[in-house]
Amino acid sequence: MDIDPQVLQKKLYFLVEQLQNMASELPPKYQMRLSYELLSSLANCLLNETVLEIVKGLLEIQHVTEQHLFQQRLQFINAKKIEEQDLLKEHENNSDKKIEALQKFMIQQKEELKEFDMKLVLELDKKVADQQNILEQAGVPGFYYTTNPIEIKVQMHLLDFLLRLSQMQMPE
Repeated sequence: MDIDPQVLQKKLYFLVEQLQNMASELPPKYQMRLSYELLSSLANCLLNETVLEIVKGLLEIQHVTEQHLFQQRLQFINAKKIEEQDLLKEHENNSDKKIEALQKFMIQQKEELKEFDMKLVLELDKKVADQQNILEQAGVPGFYYTTNPIEIKVQMHLLDFLLRLSQMQMPE
């Protein structure tokens, strides 16, 4: 089934215009990284609706991952609360020992939670790298592996643009 070139042209103009409008809402430090050429290439890439399906799939995976990691953190914290209660019961008759044990426990718990959170952050970083690689392999302009926080933020804005575009009615 051939698509009318005029319809494609109309869609392309619509996408470029929408992307330019979205980009103009960003702070200048991000706007300057979103050239007309990048936005046009991205719009052209979006004429293939598979890209939007990939983005939706990646975002679903990201949400599931974030929920899973959040649940893991809650379970970790709850396990520590149970440990604390056990500690309090163990020293309920000796307040000096209870205070000493509790202080030691709190310091240890804070350190363990910090380590646990670092593990979660590394897992999220790995997800970001996976997303960057998948989008780069799919040929989506603006996506490549990077650990630069500003470039990652630009990619997050581009993902937001793509998600917003996927929810818009395209011209026929």
